[in-house]
Amino acid sequence: MSELVRFEVEGGIGTIHLERPPVNALNFEVQDGLHAAALEATTRRDVWAVIIYGGQKVFAAGADVKEMQAMSYTDMVDRSVALQAALTAIARIPKPTVAAITGYALGAGCELTLACDFRVAADNAKLGQPEVALGVIPGAGGTQRLSRLIGPARAKDMIFTGRAVSAQEALRIGLVDEVVAPDEVYAAARRRVQGYVGGPAYAIRAAKEAIDRGLEVDLETGLEIERMQFAGVFATRDRDIGMASFVEHGPGKAQFEGR
Repeated sequence: MSELVRFEVEGGIGTIHLERPPVNALNFEVQDGLHAAALEATTRRDVWAVIIYGGQKVFAAGADVKEMQAMSYTDMVDRSVALQAALTAIARIPKPTVAAITGYALGAGCELTLACDFRVAADNAKLGQPEVALGVIPGAGGTQRLSRLIGPARAKDMIFTGRAVSAQEALRIGLVDEVVAPDEVYAAARRRVQGYVGGPAYAIRAAKEAIDRGLEVDLETGLEIERMQFAGVFATRDRDIGMASFVEHGPGKAQFEGR
């Protein structure tokens, strides 16, 4: 994994730290580090949920423009595959994920937050897709994930104008889920996913898969995805534990094993 991306686990929660000061620009090395961290978070059985955190001052102020400026069309045809793959790997982590956003989350930084299940923002945070100011468009999921999250009209407004929205506006339009004081962002992100530690990991995994895959298809296909995931969790140990506990002791008392 890159020295610019650090993955640590504490109390069942994994944290992907972005460590490229001063603004955590997502250069190629960071992108590759995110991909590697996502794969580690996916495979580690001691990880029940994942936080992505850029530190107390800034989440990520975008891609590295200087690095991209010298690239040709064919260069970007090749590199854009790796860029999208990195953020798709984050989105496909089969566990609850939350972006802990301080300061700026712009361009690829905003797209990184969109790849998470939840977003907790500092009250001074700014989120946006300013790529049009560079004569380009979002290329790491912004046109797709943003429109699915806040609706096409609002996404077009943000992308066409390149304007950044405040944390308060982001909360109002559903771009973030919670706004807290800057020094509370990481703690709030941990609180949001703490309840998943020790839970029915494969049921949560199946639910995430059904929701995310279902959003990509028509209703009938989505229902079939749900049906298959629903039937599949009957093969898990946690299903046995959960139903036996409910019958014997009532709801909310099961002690799951995560398998």
